[in-house]
Amino acid sequence: MKLLEDDESTNPMLAVVNLVDVFLVIIAALMISIAQNPMNPFNNEEITVIKNEGKENMEIIIKKGKEIKKFESAGEIGSGQGTKAGIAYKMKDGSMIYIPE
Repeated sequence: MKLLEDDESTNPMLAVVNLVDVFLVIIAALMISIAQNPMNPFNNEEITVIKNEGKENMEIIIKKGKEIKKFESAGEIGSGQGTKAGIAYKMKDGSMIYIPE
Protein backbone atom coordinates (compact mmCIF):
# COMPACT_ATOMS: atom_id res chain seq x y z
CA MET A 1 0.00 0.00 0.00
CA LYS A 2 3.02 2.23 -0.28
CA LEU A 3 2.01 3.25 -3.87
CA LEU A 4 -1.21 4.88 -2.73
CA GLU A 5 0.60 6.96 -0.11
CA ASP A 6 3.20 8.49 -2.53
CA ASP A 7 3.20 12.19 -3.13
CA GLU A 8 1.45 13.15 -6.41
CA SER A 9 4.27 15.52 -7.43
CA THR A 10 6.69 12.60 -7.90
CA ASN A 11 4.31 10.63 -10.15
CA PRO A 12 5.66 10.75 -13.76
CA MET A 13 2.29 9.79 -15.25
CA LEU A 14 0.85 13.19 -14.32
CA ALA A 15 3.32 14.91 -16.66
CA VAL A 16 2.29 12.60 -19.51
CA VAL A 17 -1.37 13.41 -18.92
CA ASN A 18 -0.55 17.14 -19.13
CA LEU A 19 1.31 16.61 -22.43
CA VAL A 20 -1.70 14.80 -23.88
CA ASP A 21 -3.88 17.79 -22.97
CA VAL A 22 -1.47 20.18 -24.70
CA PHE A 23 -1.44 18.05 -27.85
CA LEU A 24 -5.25 17.92 -27.89
CA VAL A 25 -5.39 21.73 -27.82
CA ILE A 26 -2.84 21.94 -30.68
CA ILE A 27 -4.79 19.41 -32.77
CA ALA A 28 -8.04 21.33 -32.18
CA ALA A 29 -6.38 24.60 -33.33
CA LEU A 30 -5.07 22.90 -36.49
CA MET A 31 -8.50 21.46 -37.29
CA ILE A 32 -10.09 24.91 -36.95
CA SER A 33 -7.48 26.47 -39.24
CA ILE A 34 -8.06 23.77 -41.89
CA ALA A 35 -11.84 24.26 -41.71
CA GLN A 36 -11.47 28.03 -42.28
CA ASN A 37 -9.06 27.67 -45.22
CA PRO A 38 -10.79 28.51 -48.54
CA MET A 39 -8.93 25.65 -50.27
CA ASN A 40 -10.38 23.18 -47.76
CA PRO A 41 -10.62 19.75 -49.44
CA PHE A 42 -14.09 19.19 -47.92
CA ASN A 43 -15.47 22.42 -49.38
CA ASN A 44 -17.30 21.95 -52.72
CA GLU A 45 -17.59 25.64 -53.62
CA GLU A 46 -15.90 27.27 -56.62
CA ILE A 47 -12.92 29.31 -55.42
CA THR A 48 -10.34 31.41 -57.30
CA VAL A 49 -7.10 32.46 -55.59
CA ILE A 50 -4.69 34.93 -57.24
CA LYS A 51 -1.12 35.00 -55.90
CA ASN A 52 1.27 37.89 -56.67
CA GLU A 53 -1.35 39.83 -58.65
CA GLY A 54 0.08 41.89 -61.52
CA LYS A 55 3.65 40.65 -61.08
CA GLU A 56 5.75 38.50 -63.39
CA ASN A 57 5.39 35.42 -61.14
CA MET A 58 1.59 35.66 -60.81
CA GLU A 59 -0.34 32.42 -60.25
CA ILE A 60 -4.07 31.73 -60.50
CA ILE A 61 -5.49 28.72 -58.65
CA ILE A 62 -9.07 27.68 -59.46
CA LYS A 63 -10.91 25.07 -57.39
CA LYS A 64 -14.20 23.66 -58.72
CA GLY A 65 -15.49 20.94 -56.42
CA LYS A 66 -12.62 18.52 -55.99
CA GLU A 67 -10.78 19.61 -59.16
CA ILE A 68 -7.92 22.12 -58.76
CA LYS A 69 -6.29 23.90 -61.72
CA LYS A 70 -3.16 26.05 -61.45
CA PHE A 71 -2.15 28.64 -64.04
CA GLU A 72 1.24 30.39 -63.99
CA SER A 73 2.19 33.50 -65.94
CA ALA A 74 4.84 33.31 -68.63
CA GLY A 75 6.72 36.18 -67.02
CA GLU A 76 6.01 38.78 -69.68
CA ILE A 77 2.91 40.91 -69.51
CA GLY A 78 1.01 40.90 -72.79
CA SER A 79 2.99 38.04 -74.25
CA GLY A 80 1.50 35.24 -76.29
CA GLN A 81 0.44 34.36 -79.79
CA GLY A 82 -2.26 36.17 -81.65
CA THR A 83 -3.05 39.13 -83.83
CA LYS A 84 -4.74 42.44 -83.26
CA ALA A 85 -8.49 41.98 -83.71
CA GLY A 86 -9.69 45.56 -83.61
CA ILE A 87 -9.95 48.74 -81.60
CA ALA A 88 -12.20 49.48 -78.61
CA TYR A 89 -13.22 53.01 -77.65
CA LYS A 90 -14.77 54.11 -74.36
CA MET A 91 -17.37 56.84 -74.83
CA LYS A 92 -18.09 59.72 -72.43
CA ASP A 93 -21.25 58.00 -71.17
CA GLY A 94 -19.21 54.93 -70.19
CA SER A 95 -20.30 52.67 -73.05
CA MET A 96 -17.75 50.75 -75.11
CA ILE A 97 -17.59 50.57 -78.91
CA TYR A 98 -15.61 47.82 -80.66
CA ILE A 99 -14.47 48.31 -84.26
CA PRO A 100 -13.09 45.18 -85.94
CA GLU A 101 -10.21 45.60 -88.40
